[in-house]
Amino acid sequence: MTGDSVSTQWGNVQVQITVTNGKITSATAVEYPQNNGRDQQINAYAIPVLQQESVGATSANIDMVSGATVTSGGYVQSLQSALDKAGL
Repeated sequence: MTGDSVSTQWGNVQVQITVTNGKITSATAVEYPQNNGRDQQINAYAIPVLQQESVGATSANIDMVSGATVTSGGYVQSLQSALDKAGL
């Protein structure tokens, strides 16, 4: 299930998830800010952490990544959208 693309200050963020038995079994950021070196540097560590936080979750109530507040916020919004589409 793919969540909505969420527009943030630094670019769009979109999450795709797989849900099994009411839990997220995989999460992939299919779109996130990568427009400059700073975006790439921040998201090189933030995106894997956000994806890891999502796996096993049953809601979008996951920890944000310090230093990547904007990306984290967009990720959580897109994750919630994907969960809504999955009926959770």
